Amino acid sequence: MVTRTRFDDSECPVARSVDAIGDWWSLLIVRDAFDGSRRFGEFQRSLGVAKNILTARLRALVAGGVLESVPASDGSAYREYVLTAKGKELFPVIVALRQWGERNFFAPGEPHSELVDGDNGQRLRPLEVVAADGRRLHPDDTAVHKVRPASDN
Repeated sequence: MVTRTRFDDSECPVARSVDAIGDWWSLLIVRDAFDGSRRFGEFQRSLGVAKNILTARLRALVAGGVLESVPASDGSAYREYVLTAKGKELFPVIVALRQWGERNFFAPGEPHSELVDGDNGQRLRPLEVVAADGRRLHPDDTAVHKVRPASDN
């Protein structure tokens, strides 16, 4: 069995984030949670994922503080999964993936689901990365300040 490389102690925020989310199933679970899914069966029907995989991903998302398992809102014996504050902070990530997918994986005019403003039904503006002063930034406009090893100090 292949051991999964862990990045939970990496100095890179991207690596730690990927480590916390884990894989595409986890991102799709988070997407479905934003879309209103709360119960195991709802996630399974939407995703068509095997029960054992879904169970493992839900447990990992709960352990990572992205989802919380709570008593069912209807008072039944079931449990529901709700996004935590940490999980809700993934909203821009899901929107960015959606917008990237719309631009790159659909032919012009090809039907696909759309995320719209709940108040007026309008499509969202494309996400932008902006500087503190409001300028739009592109990859060449940024730099990563890496952590230097203690031996270099």
